Amino acid sequence: MKIYCLCFFLLLGSGLSAQWLSQVQQLRLMLQPKESNLKEVVVSGTLQAVSRMQSPVPVEVYTPKFFRKNPTPGLFAALENVNGVRPQLNCSVCNTGDIHINGMEGPYTMVLIDGMPIVSGLSTVYGLNGIPTALIERVEIVKGPAATLYGSEAVGGLINVITRNPENAPSLGLDLNATSYGEYNVDASVRSRIGQATGVFSGNFFHFQNRIDRNQDNFTDITLQKRFSLFNKWQFGKNTQLAWRYLWEDRFGGEMHWQPEFRGGDSIYGEQIGTRRMELIGNARLAVAQNLRLSWSYTYHQQRSAYGNKLFNADQQIAFAQTTWNKKWHEKLDLLLGMALRYTWYDDNTPITANSQMQNKPSVIMLPGIFAQNQFNFNPKHTVLAGLRYDYNSRHGNIFTPRLNYQWKPVSGQTLRFTVGNGYRVANVFSEDHAALTGAREVVIASALHPERSWNSNLNYTGQFVPKQSKIGFIELDASVFYTRFSNRIVADYLSDPQKVIFDNLKGYSVSQGFTLNQTLHFTNGFQLVAGCTILDVFIKEKNQFGISEKRAQLQVSPFSGTWTLSLPILNRRVTIDYTGNVFSPMPLPVVPGDFRPDHSPWFSIQNLQIVYRAKPGLEFYGGAKNLLNFVPKYPLLRPFDPFDKHINDPIGNPNGYTFDTAYNYAAVQGIRFFAGLRYTRLK
Repeated sequence: MKIYCLCFFLLLGSGLSAQWLSQVQQLRLMLQPKESNLKEVVVSGTLQAVSRMQSPVPVEVYTPKFFRKNPTPGLFAALENVNGVRPQLNCSVCNTGDIHINGMEGPYTMVLIDGMPIVSGLSTVYGLNGIPTALIERVEIVKGPAATLYGSEAVGGLINVITRNPENAPSLGLDLNATSYGEYNVDASVRSRIGQATGVFSGNFFHFQNRIDRNQDNFTDITLQKRFSLFNKWQFGKNTQLAWRYLWEDRFGGEMHWQPEFRGGDSIYGEQIGTRRMELIGNARLAVAQNLRLSWSYTYHQQRSAYGNKLFNADQQIAFAQTTWNKKWHEKLDLLLGMALRYTWYDDNTPITANSQMQNKPSVIMLPGIFAQNQFNFNPKHTVLAGLRYDYNSRHGNIFTPRLNYQWKPVSGQTLRFTVGNGYRVANVFSEDHAALTGAREVVIASALHPERSWNSNLNYTGQFVPKQSKIGFIELDASVFYTRFSNRIVADYLSDPQKVIFDNLKGYSVSQGFTLNQTLHFTNGFQLVAGCTILDVFIKEKNQFGISEKRAQLQVSPFSGTWTLSLPILNRRVTIDYTGNVFSPMPLPVVPGDFRPDHSPWFSIQNLQIVYRAKPGLEFYGGAKNLLNFVPKYPLLRPFDPFDKHINDPIGNPNGYTFDTAYNYAAVQGIRFFAGLRYTRLK
């Protein structure tokens, strides 16, 4: 941490130099940069609409323009070029995954749609791919606990997907693309008006049914998928919105000659997952009092899965309602009060939802809560935001989560933020960890699992500068030093027994700490470079059987990662070249005793190139290549020729006692591929 702090304060000191101060003053007098996102309105940090620069909570904003530089069919893959955010594949067969923020695993990341916590539980495993980028107006990311405003699960951070506002959505939108692998994606949207209401209706269709086995292990390299989703959002006046979304998906991964009639059998291995999902979201300003708003959501998620000869059937319903009241006493005090109620119903065909007599007993959790935050604006340079939340979990009792934010703006265009807060999470192992679902390992719950708790501190610096006599229009810097300490953390033990995954609360603590830096350069000729890096130290520390404290690194976390997005307009800006990529240092991987595979991944980089041609206003043709270096990880599966472990006791053919395992992965088994598409947008 000393190195991180030194780097941070050197950066801050350089930003506060006299030379830079004069440049900031020129920014106010000479330029109004349209591409800067520091003035964008954000809501995720405080539940109130404020400009990003004025928010006491550091919030990162990403728009469709950013995601189009590396076109993807869904949110999961779109986030691969966001610094400090890593889409992690959890299974080499069915390609399920989750989203890591600053090295913390997917269940610690809360994914919201329009501020509603409907992407949780089962959908953290299977729902992320079903959010098409075409329905996104912007994505707001908060790194660090946000439980004071959002409750359980917002421990490592949150991702808030803001869907399109019907008022400013294009009247017609169409995006078609395909890859040389045989992946086809269609996004279409239309805006309509009925009386005083404006609505946007969009649909997404993704199709990939090409069985590819380039590593010749007799297993599909990439999961076959058929998916479509429908989305409809209505704006009634200025104060009421109502939206719904439906998702259907069928995916398969397994042996190349698997057919549906083998589903659930033990002759030919396959993992086939069927998903049905429905969401309803709404918010309105209530007439009974000024600045009183009601938000609500409902989601139903149905899962019908087969992992080899293990069937997993699950249903989940989440209903959520929240009221907030905002009162500005005067210029210096801004109070926000809220009440929330969350109802979660979950049922599956595993012992986790059975009583002591092994009779089925669905899990029902009621989670009422109240929260308050007050923002003190002492003067234009100093702001303090204090918040406290109280939840009562029907299973775990009382939970308090406080937070405190301090913001200092020494000069115009620069701000320093300090944040400290508490988070908590109640885990559902079977709906969050893919290893608990797959038939490759037996699940063992070592003891009653208690809620996880964390304390987080974050020091963030954000600044914008205009160099003198330079072709650089302006520079944006965003740097953070962070530290998070977990107690009662629920840890999955893959190493003690290769045939089991053992869950238990940590008999010690774990830490996630590091430094992150983002830099954006806008040149006067339209050239833009967005680059970032993250340095992480994520570890677990607990006593072994001899009472000696041992420290071990978190699995599948790279100590160093970097991302970049480079855009170069040419030919009078009719053509743009986008070069995007990421790089990861070696990360520890889940190996088994006597494993012949390396216990760390190699350095690797995924790089992409795209060329966009603007034929006329609203019409674009684009194409390029993904994974230019043709990187494919080795050893994605252990013993793929014996997926049902029928011959693991063969002393000659299997002297080390290896078992079939899908958990050893760190990147998709998908080499270089080419893509092409067209995008049409009609605004009026």
